[in-house]
Parts: sequence; C-alpha cells; structure tokens
Amino acid sequence: MGETKKDALRVNFDNKLKLEFHGVKVTSDAGLLAYREIDDAFGLTEMTAYKLTDNRIGKNTQHSLAALLRQSVYSRLAGYEDTNDAERLSVDPAMRHVVGERAKDKTAASVSQMGRFETEILTQPKNLKALIKQTGQWVDEVHQQKSIKEIILDMDSSDSPTFGKQEGSAYNGHFGYTCYHPLFVFNQYGDIERVLLRNGNVYSSDDWKSVLEPIIKRYQNKDISRYFRGDAAFANPDIYRMLEAEDYYYAIRLKGNNILQSHIEHLLTRPVGRPPKKPIVQYHSFRYQAASWEQDRRVVAKVEWHADQLFPSVGFIVTNLRWKHSNVVKFYNKRGTAEQWIKEGKYALKWTRLSCHDFDDNQVRLQLFCMAYNIGNFLRRLALPKSINDWSLRTMREKLVKIGAKVVSHARYVTFQMAEVLVSRSLFYEILERVKRLKRMPIGCG
Repeated sequence: MGETKKDALRVNFDNKLKLEFHGVKVTSDAGLLAYREIDDAFGLTEMTAYKLTDNRIGKNTQHSLAALLRQSVYSRLAGYEDTNDAERLSVDPAMRHVVGERAKDKTAASVSQMGRFETEILTQPKNLKALIKQTGQWVDEVHQQKSIKEIILDMDSSDSPTFGKQEGSAYNGHFGYTCYHPLFVFNQYGDIERVLLRNGNVYSSDDWKSVLEPIIKRYQNKDISRYFRGDAAFANPDIYRMLEAEDYYYAIRLKGNNILQSHIEHLLTRPVGRPPKKPIVQYHSFRYQAASWEQDRRVVAKVEWHADQLFPSVGFIVTNLRWKHSNVVKFYNKRGTAEQWIKEGKYALKWTRLSCHDFDDNQVRLQLFCMAYNIGNFLRRLALPKSINDWSLRTMREKLVKIGAKVVSHARYVTFQMAEVLVSRSLFYEILERVKRLKRMPIGCG
C-alpha cells in the first residue's frame, strides 16, 4: 500500500528516526509574535484598516480588512513575498495568531482571498491613495510616543527590475535594463516617510513634489529643526525654494561645471612633495548663482588628493547651512545611509519582487513591502536590546522571525513552545518588555 500523509518518513542513516509533519501544530516563524506586539503597541495595522473602504459582500467578508492587511504585511516580514505562499501560511499557527480574529481558531486567508485583497480592494483609487500615506502616518504615530527634536529627510531613487510586458516597465539607461524606478524618502532613523512607484524611464527626481510636499506638511507645525539631503539629481531650484520657504536646512550635491571649477582653481594644483599615505583634503566655500536660480547660494567644495591618482576628486554641495565647510560635507555624506536602507529592503524583504502585470497592483505591493519594512525598523530601533541593536533586517528575519515552535492548545491558553537556539528566552523577554513600555495610553487615561 502507498504511504498516507500521516505516515512518518524514515531515513536510512538511523532507523530509529521518524519524521512527522504537523503544519497546524508547528511553526518556523514564531518570532513574528514580537513584530505583532510592536504593531499593537502603536495600533499600526488597525489604524490603516480603519482608513480602507470595504466593498465586499457575502462570504467574501469572512476575513476583515485588518486581518487581510496583517497577513499581507507579516508574510512579507517572514520572507514570503508572494501571495502564492498564502495556502501554506493560512494554517501556520504563528501567522494565524498575528493575523488574529477568525484566523486564530480556523485558518487565515487563502491564495485567492489574498489575491483579491491586494489586486482588487487595495487598488481602488481611494484605498490606494490612503495606502500611500500609511508609511508616513505610521512614523507620526511612533513620534507621538517617542518625541523628536529634529527631522532629517533623505530622498533617493532606486530600481526594481522587471520581466515581460509589465505596465510602466521601461529601459533605464542608468541601470542598463528594464525596470521600475521608485522614489523613496527616509528619515534619520531609517523609517520610510513615503515611497512612490514610477515608470522605469523617468528621471531620478521626477514626481519629487508629490512625494516631498506631503512630508513637509506633516512636520510643518512641529517645533523641531528640519533638514534635507539629496544627490545631484535633486539639484533643482524649485526644491531649494520649497525647502527655504519651509525653513529646512539642506545639503544637495551639485554637478561640476567650468564656473564652479574656476572658484576652486587654486586648489587644483597638486601639492608639492611626496604624497602622504592619507588623502590630502581641502575645502572651500563661495557664493554661486546658476542661470536658472533667482538668487545666489552657498556652495561648499571638497578637493581630495590621493597618492595613486593624477587628478583630485572634486565634489560640490549647495547648502543654506552656516556650518564650517567640513561639517557640511560630513552631514551630506551621511546621506549614504539611505542607500544602505534601500539595500536592506531589497535583500531582507525582497521589495523588488513587483511581478504583477498592472502598474497599480505593483504600486500596492511596494507600499505593503514598505509597511513591513517600517514595522521591522521600528522593532529594531525601539525594542532590540543593546547587545543586538546592530542587527540588520535580514539578520532579524533569520534569527528572530525564524524561531521554531511547537504550539499546544488548551481550553484557556495557546502555548508556543519556542526553540531557544539563536534567541534566548531572556533576550525575547527583554524585547517584549521594551515594547510594553512603548504601548499607547488608552483614550481617556492620564
């Protein structure tokens, strides 16, 4: 007789071993419970679901929008970037408990239910508009509990390779392949303030206003210092004017030209003598007005001589900061952290997996990936103990999310018997305690 699904599997090297599979009793993603805890502390997915419009009727409504949203976000946090994984995840005990509601006692949503949620419900114009705002509104919710004294915005574009005839896909000469060209804004903590998926062949700064302006409005009435950084793609007088009008300090890279070079001509002669092992770095500051500018602005130049190079490395930064030259350059150079955060999103959450045909479907997918990213980043920067607060999101997924557990159900409790391998009980306890201290004060208290 053939084997049944309940028969134990055997291995040849040890005839005393039996392998049994208990999908509804065992999970490999028990660490998701910590992420769900910080979500609950700030009411993030609950807040988003409240702002979505539900036009479903009949049996299609057996899972609430909040439950469907959690399943979309948490599956991405655990490394399941496609709705095709929903069939197995629907019976996974960790996923069922982070999703909550009906899923705890029965199952989470199926592949078809998740597909309809992401491609039919969330793509409705009103819902898509609300979804695009959520990363920033989640950041606002965190800031209400953890106040800030300054905000530093880093704007940067990235690539999401495409395959086949996807809507909005186009060849991008800079990247050298067909892709989408999303635009991101991060704050100094690595949180995504806003993201927008764009066609593949647009310039790096296209649609900057629709992305940056809502963020500026959110911080408009806050008593904080405001800063902005961007590479040469954002060296745009319209951006300067908006930032100046809104009392933002900025440092934006400028492409070199003959006029800029003429201002630092005295620094372009190689220093006399044997070059030292360390680079020779010189700075210069001057006023400059490009033809498209209505006024002159401060430009800081950095000239760097290396022993193995015939010509110096030269960079220009336009700024309204009054700091000394070297401090302006140091401040601008920290913009590179935004590139690292984009890499984290690519490798830890695989947010370049935008494989749908319709552009709006992929816009939704990117927003969901970024919401998952923000929950992970909130947990990292607000709840991880000092001993592990340098973990990347990828390390967090591999060590914290991927905790194996056996699930035992009783009349009053459900117990996750968690493996204590990479994350100990004391470490997990400390994470939960840190999250508990973040929990929102109930309305009417205090």
